[in-house]
Amino acid sequence: MISIRQRKGVKTTEVSEDYAAQEANVKLENKLPSGCTTRKLWKLLSFTVGGTVALCIGLLTSVYLATLHENDLWFSNIKEVEREISFRTECGLYYSYYKQMLQAPTLMQGFHGLIYDNKTESMRTINLLQRMNIYQEVFLSILYRVLPIQKYLEPVYFYIYTLFGLQAIYVTALYITSWLLSGTWLSGLLAAFWYITNRIDTTRVEFTIPLRENWALPFFAIQIAAITYFLRPNLQPLSERLTLLAIFISTFLFSLTWQFNQFMMLMQALVLFTLDSLDMLPAVKKNLKTGSFLNRLGKLLLHLFAVLCLTLFLNNIIKKILNLKSDEHIFKFLKAKFGFGATRDFDANLYLCEEAFGLLPFNTFGRLSDTLLFYAYIFVLSITVMAALAVAFHNLSDSTSQRSTGQMGKCTIILKPETAYNLIHTILFGFLALSTMRMKYLWTSHMCVFASFGLCSPEIWELLLKSLHLYNPKRICIMRYSVPILILLYLCYKFWPGMMDELSELREFYDPDTVELMNWINSNTPRKAVFAGSMQLLAGVKLCTGRTLTNHPHYEDNSLRERTKAVYQIYAKRSPEDVHALLRSFGADYVILEDSICYERRHQRGCRLRDLLDIANGHMMDGPGENDPDLKLAGHPRFCEEIKKNLPPYTAYFTRVFQNKTFHVYKLSRNK
Repeated sequence: MISIRQRKGVKTTEVSEDYAAQEANVKLENKLPSGCTTRKLWKLLSFTVGGTVALCIGLLTSVYLATLHENDLWFSNIKEVEREISFRTECGLYYSYYKQMLQAPTLMQGFHGLIYDNKTESMRTINLLQRMNIYQEVFLSILYRVLPIQKYLEPVYFYIYTLFGLQAIYVTALYITSWLLSGTWLSGLLAAFWYITNRIDTTRVEFTIPLRENWALPFFAIQIAAITYFLRPNLQPLSERLTLLAIFISTFLFSLTWQFNQFMMLMQALVLFTLDSLDMLPAVKKNLKTGSFLNRLGKLLLHLFAVLCLTLFLNNIIKKILNLKSDEHIFKFLKAKFGFGATRDFDANLYLCEEAFGLLPFNTFGRLSDTLLFYAYIFVLSITVMAALAVAFHNLSDSTSQRSTGQMGKCTIILKPETAYNLIHTILFGFLALSTMRMKYLWTSHMCVFASFGLCSPEIWELLLKSLHLYNPKRICIMRYSVPILILLYLCYKFWPGMMDELSELREFYDPDTVELMNWINSNTPRKAVFAGSMQLLAGVKLCTGRTLTNHPHYEDNSLRERTKAVYQIYAKRSPEDVHALLRSFGADYVILEDSICYERRHQRGCRLRDLLDIANGHMMDGPGENDPDLKLAGHPRFCEEIKKNLPPYTAYFTRVFQNKTFHVYKLSRNK
């Protein structure tokens, strides 16, 4: 028979003979004063060494990533405008609010400017604290103003060092989770080494510092570590309360710092729901866990269907009552992505055509295999999945009445609740990463934890050796320590020289066209001027110049998405009077055109921004290739190309006031 045991608050007699014998030996050993003292000293020494290593490896990771960032941009030597430009796309938008709070005469005025903001979206006053996840920028700005560090540390360094410091917390949390699962801090060390050597696939903090995920994932890792500890058996009341507090605080901070937190929380709920349904956690709904195998399976499927229907029903009702449309573009994107009908929706296609929202590239597995991470992960995953399936089948087959009378066979497989939790977690996030590349950072970091835990876990090696008829306690001890040590030596041998080369490679930030544009805007336009253009560029305009925007990259608002689509008609086939009217309806004084968008070659035909606009407008796309039969020829040439010819229909509405090799700025006439 097979079961999961050592559940919280559940006594059981279902243990294997070997496991019972081991427990008896431990109890006997604990009764001996000398053995007890030696055991306590060993535990204390192991905890001290392991904790010290965890802190050191976390700090070293933080310093390593900060050094890479400095070396790549020569951040300490470039001008302030260049530092700000280096915060690309939405990163610049988030950092601008930190800068705005610091520039405010008082904190109260800074708060007022965020709550009644009329510069982020022209002709609209919005509450930024309600709309965006920028509490972290507010908190940091308050700290910087209050702490006596202004003479020693520039604001930008206080900001980026905080993010790199969070990476130290992140790696330490991964280390602790692996340690908790395996029982040895060697597992945590291997997880940290894998995280660092797979840096390309585990983090992007060094070149996208202010991204919300870089704030949120450390708290998410703490939450996982806390839940892993909470699921352990026989916790003392104080430990249980402190762990619950850690879960609450980490979940709260994670939810505050990332706009996609609801999807992650849904995944976490699914993990716990699955474990409870399969009787891998202490019971809650005992009526589902009675009867024969078919009865219990039928009840489980019916319950699952009812929960799913109720969830979707409540979700839709609440959205309709509150008129919430902030995430409808995500569902349109998911519907089209998974083949539930083609769409011409501009927002959905914008996501579909972005590489970050596509399938996980196959070369990712090649990089993960070079460090042996992928091989180790598949090895551990295979064993734990087979064990979990056996346990789930047994739990569904077994009735409560049989358990209560003790008429059950002896256990041959033990899968601890914390192991089951991390198993379901890694599977669900694996599917998420495979379907959406941007989410791979959730999966790959947990891969490091799960693979290292398995290689250092006595339970995993016991299952493997028993299946091969090679079981021996000494062999288990040898395998769980020798294999991770050999992998650590391999990683040091193969990747240490490359890491040293990375640290010695010096580059410098270079974007003269954007610097020239920002300097021109600061020197030649009114402070209250309103600028239209691409979302990504306008985030930099707000950060570097403080000018008012028509649109921006925080795409989680329905009216903003509609506004962005209207502004992007500058790259569509529209008449100058139509474009002028659209831009003026948002109060735009200037429009910035980018050659990299107008003549885009990065995406294939059908995924260029101009193609998405043509399709949404019902126009045929440019260039060789097929078009849908119902698409029509546009009545006007492409605006971004035609305006550069200075023809009278265009000069009547737009006057070019700046240009370089990359950007063209036009001032809109007001008398039309």
